[in-house]
Amino acid sequence: MKDGDVSLILNNVTINDTGTYECRLIQTGTSGQTIISIIHLHVDPPDHKNITAEVGQDVTLPCRAPNNKTIRAVKWSRADLGDEYVLLYRNKDFVPDDQHLSFKNRVDLQDRRMKDGDVSLILKNVTINDTGTYECVVIPGGGGFSKSISIIHLHVVPPGHTGGDTEDGYVGLKVGLPVSAVLLLVAAVGGFLIYRKHEKTKSQDPHHQPAELQSV
Repeated sequence: MKDGDVSLILNNVTINDTGTYECRLIQTGTSGQTIISIIHLHVDPPDHKNITAEVGQDVTLPCRAPNNKTIRAVKWSRADLGDEYVLLYRNKDFVPDDQHLSFKNRVDLQDRRMKDGDVSLILKNVTINDTGTYECVVIPGGGGFSKSISIIHLHVVPPGHTGGDTEDGYVGLKVGLPVSAVLLLVAAVGGFLIYRKHEKTKSQDPHHQPAELQSV
């Protein structure tokens, strides 16, 4: 505590560490405490991503841990599953003990070797019930603390409903015409232009008379 430095180091913070911290100092020869600092700490969640998928698709939930450390285990969980998890991969093997029944035989790691820290999750044949917030937690080797790396908000919609909101808040639509309809439209426009040109030429011909004025 040289020069009165009593700063606190808080390692590997989590969202639960958010709060108001108070530093109290008890000086030698006194019985009272002196408050010298109050710190309001707010811990933001890790990188957030939003993914929209259609029912029946296979979806990859991305997550990449720092590749300068070995990974002992990776755990994918969802907030509404309680103590059960989506996937737990530990010591190069899957742990099925507390895996939620709805994810059995439907999830896998994109790379089981976790090369370059890639611990992305593959979720197969998604359903509406797969909608939720997924969290990727990595436990490094060497006795380190677990660390939340990524949070993914997955929204599963019925087929044909993946179109998202535009910047002005309206739903974007795609309108298409069959090729035959396009060709018919082009032909109609072309015919109309030719007719207009022919009528204009006739009206400008000084020798041309209306049919009712021509002699029989």
